[in-house]
Order: sequence, then structure tokens, then C-alpha cells
Amino acid sequence: MKKNNITFQSCEANYNESQVVIFSAPLDCTTSFRPGTRFAGNAIRVDSAGVEWYSCYQDKSLKDYKTCDLGEIYLPVGDAIKSLDLIYKTVKTILNDNKFPIMIGGEHLASYGSIKAVYEKYPLLRVIHFDAHTDLREKFLGMKFSHATFLRHVHNDFLGDDKIFSFGIRSGDKEEFEWAKTHIFMNKFNLDHLDEVIEKVKDYPVYVTIDLDVLDPSIFPGTGTPEAGGITFKEFLDGILKFVSLNNIVGFDMMELSPSYDPSGVSTAVACKTLRELILIAHNK
Repeated sequence: MKKNNITFQSCEANYNESQVVIFSAPLDCTTSFRPGTRFAGNAIRVDSAGVEWYSCYQDKSLKDYKTCDLGEIYLPVGDAIKSLDLIYKTVKTILNDNKFPIMIGGEHLASYGSIKAVYEKYPLLRVIHFDAHTDLREKFLGMKFSHATFLRHVHNDFLGDDKIFSFGIRSGDKEEFEWAKTHIFMNKFNLDHLDEVIEKVKDYPVYVTIDLDVLDPSIFPGTGTPEAGGITFKEFLDGILKFVSLNNIVGFDMMELSPSYDPSGVSTAVACKTLRELILIAHNK
């Protein structure tokens, strides 16, 4: 695969020599409130100049590892189905080359394509999901595939019961919350019980999908669907660092930054710091 010329931080290694491969998927065609997630990937790349290579949280540095940033994949604007297929094929290629995929969104629907590819390689897959929203509708605004429905169809099409673990949820339709009681694990409002879930799934292949709106909008206003009552950055980071206890992480994604809604740049800075920690965790799995 061809590497992008503009990269996240120091992630300038070529594809063949890299263990971890990041790319951005600018899917932004079913966003139901404020669009703009298509601009997240390159905003993160530009602002990553302000992020240290070294993580004092993990005592590790990006410059000690070979990471390839493929850049944006080209998606047809307005065509969610074709876009999902292109995302699926990108992740499938990365996995077939025995590399670790990290996707930057983009709206959360993009995760469907990525998880589909990961599930095909790892049929015992479990998914850990950080989000403000349930994302469990069957349809939204008449569409099966939407950022408000993607997790329901990940369940229906691939995973089935008791393999999805959602945290931070504080918004959704009543039917979604009722459905969740008998099909997935849902921890409302915060990251309580994450330790128990990690212990339960630690020996399975695990994919982690993060909607950054899990953070309170006072910390992360740069998103299309801000939802009051979220977690702090410290709670968020403490949760992410617990992923090092998982024995078989097989993929990450980080979704729903809309940089134009935060002119201060703080939301993009939060995304940059989060991505650094995810890359370092991936390299040590």
C-alpha cells in the first residue's frame, strides 16, 4: 500500500516494515445532526505536531516503533454502502498482511466495515464500545445503515448476543435500552465495571471502537452530536490504559471528531493524544 505524505506525528515508516497501520475514513453521509467528521483525519495529522512522541502514561515513545500512516482512503461522497465496502477492503488487506489496523473516523457507521473485516479473521471476536449513544436502532430516518444503527447491525450480521460491551452510554431511544438488556452488556453513564469486562474477554480477540463523544462536551465540544453528562479525560484515559491487560487486541478505531465545531482546537488535541496512546498500546500487543 502507498503511504501518505502527511502523517500523524512520527508515523512515517513504510507499510512493509510497519507493525501498526493507521488510516482515516472520511465517511460523513448519515450524520444526523452536525456534519463535519470527514475533516477529522487530516486535522489530527496537522495538529499532531503539537503532541509529544513520548507518553509519560505508558513510558513509551512513538519514535521507538514503526508505524505507517496510509492517510485518507478515498470514499464516494454520499454513498454509504460503497464506502463501507472500501473500508472493509482496506482493513481486510491490513489484517491479511498481519498488521494491526487503527481507523480514524469519520462518522461511527464506518466502524461497521472495519468490524466486518476483523470478524472474518477472528470469528470469536468481542467488541468494547465507548460512546455517548446506544447506536442500536434497526433503522434511523428510514435507513438501515446509519451512525445511529451501526452497532445493532454489527450484532445482527456478525457477533450475536453477549459479545458487545458498551460504556458511557447516556442517550438513545427507549427501545434501544430495552433491547440491550437481553443482547449486549451496557454500562450507562461511565466506565464502571470495565475491569470486570476486560477480565471476561481478555483471552478473546477484542476490537475497541471509541466514539469520542463519550467525553463530556465541556472537554470535547468538537463533535456532531454533543451529549451532556459525559466522562472526564482522566476517566477516559484511565479506561484506555486498561486495554494493556487484554491479551489479544486486534483493532482500534477512534470516531466522530468534527474539528470545525471547536475553533479552539482543544477537541483535536484530545483526539491526537488519544491516538498516540492507542498506537503505543497496539505496538505492545
